[in-house]
Amino acid sequence: MSEARKGKLWVLLIIALVIIIAVSGFFVWQGLSGQRPIEIEMTTPPVFAGEIYIGDNVTNPGYYPFNSDDSISELVRAAGGTGNTGDGEWRLYVADNGSDKDPQLININRAEAWLLKSLPGIGDTRAQAIVDYRAKNGYFRNIDEMVNVPGIGPETLDNIKELITIAD
Repeated sequence: MSEARKGKLWVLLIIALVIIIAVSGFFVWQGLSGQRPIEIEMTTPPVFAGEIYIGDNVTNPGYYPFNSDDSISELVRAAGGTGNTGDGEWRLYVADNGSDKDPQLININRAEAWLLKSLPGIGDTRAQAIVDYRAKNGYFRNIDEMVNVPGIGPETLDNIKELITIAD
């Protein structure tokens, strides 16, 4: 085979490859063009800011500003650290920020003892009594049944009535 003929053969081979690549690329492009691109949206978590009351076993009880990324230890440090009085526990109360929403009520049919202890006048013993009563007698059918729990009388019920619910 002559050199001229080999050159023409190479040129035809390269042209054929270019055509194959172009046609393949066209079909691939057609197949992908109907699909929508994937959209990724990066969002930052909402930042909750407000005011919280830190009381009981802290040096300087009172209201302190906070953000959702604040830790409990940072809030206690802001209140002057732990004090030498009290029972070794802290109470944190989120202040009403003026919204028209009703406060979140504690469901006495579902709340665990640690949450029930946040109610005024309900300590370890009464909180456990509520949990034990519920385990023995089933769910409360109305809030007034709380007086059947040992250690909870009408006065205690009056103090917490506006803070509890039996609804989900």
